[in-house]
Amino acid sequence: MISGLTGCAGLSWYGQAASGQLTLLSKREDIADLLADPSIDTQLAERLRLALAIRDFAVSELGLPDSPSYTEYADLGRSAAVWNVVAAPRFEVEPKTWCYPMVGCLAYRGYFDQQEAERAAENLEAEGYDAAVFPVPAYSTLGWFADPVLNTMLGRGDTWLAGLIFHELTHEKLFVKGDTAFSEAYATASERIGLERWLAARGDLEELERWRRAEAVQARFTELLLDSRESLAQVYSSELTDAGKQERREQIFEALKARVRSLDQDVGDDRFSRWASRDINNAHLALVATYEAWVDGFLRIYAACESNLACFHDRIADLAKADADTRRRVLSDTGKSVDDPA
Repeated sequence: MISGLTGCAGLSWYGQAASGQLTLLSKREDIADLLADPSIDTQLAERLRLALAIRDFAVSELGLPDSPSYTEYADLGRSAAVWNVVAAPRFEVEPKTWCYPMVGCLAYRGYFDQQEAERAAENLEAEGYDAAVFPVPAYSTLGWFADPVLNTMLGRGDTWLAGLIFHELTHEKLFVKGDTAFSEAYATASERIGLERWLAARGDLEELERWRRAEAVQARFTELLLDSRESLAQVYSSELTDAGKQERREQIFEALKARVRSLDQDVGDDRFSRWASRDINNAHLALVATYEAWVDGFLRIYAACESNLACFHDRIADLAKADADTRRRVLSDTGKSVDDPA
């Protein structure tokens, strides 16, 4: 496989990553100090108080780390924390990976500048990859630094903000080096468990029901992506010529877009049609398996723990010590005992 970012380009990426992280850290301000300032914007103060309350709930009720993360605020002056570049070969569904010293190999590469991310994607496309750029509102440094609440995290609803903080704090609790699928699915499962508990604790049953309906629609969207990804994998591994594979690929993507557009009727807006209006390629499907493939397995472990979070986190920590094949076998096999993952 041809490397998309090597040599000087690789060094350049590390330079922008270090510079971007240091710039972010330099913008941090203590939330308590900001809230004590009578000149603070009222809406910002409200959002920051909510972020602190969410963090406190994560620590006291969800068993997530009581670290300095999300006790500070940083306004980055831009619309995303980073822009992730995802790539996959034209006739493969598995994403290209990049390897890093502290976290192992990941299926994306982050840029603090949108134009740099877009240039990287263009370079990958010139090498024959499908590529896409995704704006990311927040990321976890896995406890190496105190991650702040960012302005990029505050523009959406309360439930979305809570889920984001629960997700990122779960990464801080446990991240298996080199196993993105395990780590992301664990964080996604923890996020969903946390939101169920948080909304119930607030007594916001109407929002809880709305969130559950939204999750059900999102699950159907995810299933469509996974089904299409599987269809593409079968085509790419077939004996068809490249021209034949290209024709079937285009048909699969067009059929996916049609099915995705039909989901608009379930949410009452055009968010899915807007997603389907873009040029879709392998890169747009590459991460769906990373974030979703094993979530049901984690939720099964939670159910086996009778919804006891201490038990859940302990079992996941034990499972993380097993080899990758064992982890996948336990998470994918509904008949496998979670008491003995070996």
